[in-house]
Amino acid sequence: MKNSSLVTKLVATLAIVVAVSYILISAALSIWFQGHLRAQVTERAEITSGYIAEYVTDYLDKDIDDIVLDENIRRVSEGEDWDFLLIDASDYIYYVSDASYDSLIYSKFRLPDKGRLIAGSELEINGEVNPVTKETSLVFIKPVFNQDAYVGSLVTYIADDAVREPLSSVLVIIWGLAALAFFMTLLGIYYFVQKMLFKPLTDLNTIAAKISKGEVSQRVNVTSDDEIGQLAKSFNIMAESLEQTDKNRRDFLSNISHELRSPITSMKGFIAGILDGIIPKDKENYYLTIVYDETQRLTRLVNDLLDLSAMESGRFSFRMTEVDLNEIIRLCIIRAETKINDKGLKVNVTLEGDHLYVAGDRDRLIQVVTNLLDNSMKHAPDNGHVEIYTKTKGKKVHTTVYNDGQSISDSDIKYIWDRFYKADKSRTNKVSTGLGLPIVRNIITQFGEDIWVENRPKGVAFTFTLSKT
Repeated sequence: MKNSSLVTKLVATLAIVVAVSYILISAALSIWFQGHLRAQVTERAEITSGYIAEYVTDYLDKDIDDIVLDENIRRVSEGEDWDFLLIDASDYIYYVSDASYDSLIYSKFRLPDKGRLIAGSELEINGEVNPVTKETSLVFIKPVFNQDAYVGSLVTYIADDAVREPLSSVLVIIWGLAALAFFMTLLGIYYFVQKMLFKPLTDLNTIAAKISKGEVSQRVNVTSDDEIGQLAKSFNIMAESLEQTDKNRRDFLSNISHELRSPITSMKGFIAGILDGIIPKDKENYYLTIVYDETQRLTRLVNDLLDLSAMESGRFSFRMTEVDLNEIIRLCIIRAETKINDKGLKVNVTLEGDHLYVAGDRDRLIQVVTNLLDNSMKHAPDNGHVEIYTKTKGKKVHTTVYNDGQSISDSDIKYIWDRFYKADKSRTNKVSTGLGLPIVRNIITQFGEDIWVENRPKGVAFTFTLSKT
């Protein structure tokens, strides 16, 4: 795994967060245990000092001698590496529990707060330096009373090592467990991040690389419903869109190649025949007329392609004005009269009112009505019926162009707006460019209106909306 990868950065970030958390928890536990152990030592010192104070009272009452006192002190403090000093009411040291303190006997001990001792309170001093061992120690001082009179104090020296040694063992356990927990947590984080994040992202990256090389049929396996799963689903949707775009591109190139090759081949053959003298002189005008028709077909195809490309790229400008929709429909019917008569069609036109004003670009609306009318005449049977009617619904005007030809199958109806799409793959038409319906939809859509197609019990109807002015 690369050092700069997302997983590395994520694991590193989580490791830092976990490490800081464990450090804070361990530090808090260490401080707590240190205070707890010190409190335990103080409690033991208080209990031990209470017992010794009773023996001191007996000693002062001459009930026991110094030998018995020494034996009792050693017995009570057995197991504790503590040192004891006894001072009298005048603060002079008269007893030490260890011979190393003999030099202090009959010297005066400096009490920090004798008044509290006389009042019956114990004193606890942290960080005091032992005058003999020079060790930093905890000093616990307990007042001694005989018949309610203050007769001196018992001073206990407890070296800090007595607290630190058990604390060190506890700290080793705390920090050792923290380190172990950190590494176990880190391994768990790495495993789950690797499984739940890194692998899906690696799969996405692999599939993306394949798609970039043209393998647009590749898909990511979706195994979860979380954000990664949603990303995989979105990626698959994008891949499907790319595959469809690639298919449309290939279909477009195939169609445009066919649409261009057919008239060019025909024109080339007729012109070559005229130039070579194969075509008789009296037939030249006939074949030149065919060549002229083919050039007209090519001109329409190129113009339609340019218009459609401009519309889809948003570079096509419209001059929106108030236009008479009924007038446009009448004009388109008149222009199509020859085609209508040639096919023996019966055209019924039902217009709402004499004039019906809508918002639109006049030239483009003529193109819309012409394309829809041509499409209906082309698919209507000989001597069939074509109907055009308008109807106002609220602020919208609905225009419907109907023909009584064959219905469009469910598998074909969603593709009729695609460039060059033909339900009958074997059908060719030298009049149609296969771009009429896509152009119609683009014009209506850029007007901000709707257009749809529906199968009737007998025939097909195209309906589009315009805004009434």
